[in-house]
Amino acid sequence: MINKQSVWFVTLFSLILVLSIYYVTLNDSNLQNILEDFNKTTTNTTPVNVNIEESTLLTSLRIQEDESVLKEMNDLQSILLDGTKTSEEKNNAYNSLMQLNQKKGEEEKIEKKIKEEFGLESFVKIKKDTISIIIASKDHSTAEANSIIRSVQTLYEENKYITVKFQNA
Repeated sequence: MINKQSVWFVTLFSLILVLSIYYVTLNDSNLQNILEDFNKTTTNTTPVNVNIEESTLLTSLRIQEDESVLKEMNDLQSILLDGTKTSEEKNNAYNSLMQLNQKKGEEEKIEKKIKEEFGLESFVKIKKDTISIIIASKDHSTAEANSIIRSVQTLYEENKYITVKFQNA
């Protein structure tokens, strides 16, 4: 009696046999033509238009900030996972990780508020009591900068030193 496995084996074996005979009987010029045709169809030579939504300056600032935060987080996590560190060192590393996460959340909240209220793309960096805001805009208005500063200050009870810098988009 013939089972499914033997039927599949014979089918695949015969297919491989036919393809290998075909390959062996091809001369080099035919094979070269087939490969050239394949390469022509797989390469895309049409130009692609790329629209950049956000300022490249803001993107590069975000990448730099993310890299530095990631490096700091990796250092702190290695302290947490190190068995030779004391519990005080691990506590300090854990608290520093929490502060990093909180700072990142505040920065994102400020960026979102600026986007919603003023419709501007921004990059925010918080360092202790200093908040630096970089706005990607062609229009440079001191009145708008003051409005942004007042709007961001409403998020905090204590006074913060807030700077707004406009960069051409």
